[in-house]
Amino acid sequence: MNLNEQKRMNNKILITPRGYAKYGITFRKELENAGFEVDWNDTEQQLPKKVFEEKLKEAIGAIIGVEDCNRELLQQCKQLKSIVKFGIGIDNIDQETCKELGIQIGRCVGTNSNAVAELTMGLVFACARSIVSNAIYVKNGNWKKQTGIELYGKKIGIVGFGNVGKNVARIANGIGMKVYCYDVFEIDKEELKKHNTTYASFNQIIRDCDVITLHVPLTEETRNMIAGEEFKKMKKDSILVNAARGGIIDEFSIYNALKNNEIAAVASDVWTTEPPKDEKWVLELLSMDNFILTAHIASRSKEAEIKTIERSTNIILEHLL
Repeated sequence: MNLNEQKRMNNKILITPRGYAKYGITFRKELENAGFEVDWNDTEQQLPKKVFEEKLKEAIGAIIGVEDCNRELLQQCKQLKSIVKFGIGIDNIDQETCKELGIQIGRCVGTNSNAVAELTMGLVFACARSIVSNAIYVKNGNWKKQTGIELYGKKIGIVGFGNVGKNVARIANGIGMKVYCYDVFEIDKEELKKHNTTYASFNQIIRDCDVITLHVPLTEETRNMIAGEEFKKMKKDSILVNAARGGIIDEFSIYNALKNNEIAAVASDVWTTEPPKDEKWVLELLSMDNFILTAHIASRSKEAEIKTIERSTNIILEHLL
């Protein structure tokens, strides 16, 4: 499609991620120079659901974050040709409906993998040394000396050995951990050698590792892949970190496992409903010293935002021009 043809039709691109408005002025101009009208979210807040839906119905393309693109909504988007996820996971986009309607889907693989890996390992350190709870004690006027563990020489099991998992392996090797990995896809022996990593089964990782980190997409196969039975198999002094997607761990099982001392600590950057629902057991879980929940910030580094802006812009231009 040439530029003149583009200008004769609807040419609105909706951009919802707040990071795009903060760092993406150069790339917005690139879209405008290509003949598109850019409707971007500069409110510093997530767009309300109804506002997002009305804007999407008017767009030819969209760069989105966690907004729900379900079948009912997509069927009303008569002009939509492209959706690009400002990140990796596309579980919030109805892929079958997009295929049926001829809407292309893009995702920004690898742009935030180092950011997610760094936060993952930050949460591992925080759990190992009770950093969050101890800082809160001090801020509240207490001086509590908690004793933690060292990570040097400990076994870390990485579930999902894609870009993020490989970066976690790099950092873990750097601090002297013994690195193991599991993936549903076959991992080339040269890749294992390159990342100084030993392949293990999922059950071996659950049973034998001191630290377990999760880096898999949310699918029907991975939903609740760690629940009550898995927690019972883990070492009682082990640490579990989820910086992937809410729903991969059964969250009520986290509460039970920590309450029953089946595992030492859990940290998560994600939750099934974000923010979590105001339920009694959730509030009790959040009050525990050995549980950490952050607000889905793993990918939110300045460097990752800029790389994701560039990649998402390039993908939507490829789809629409």
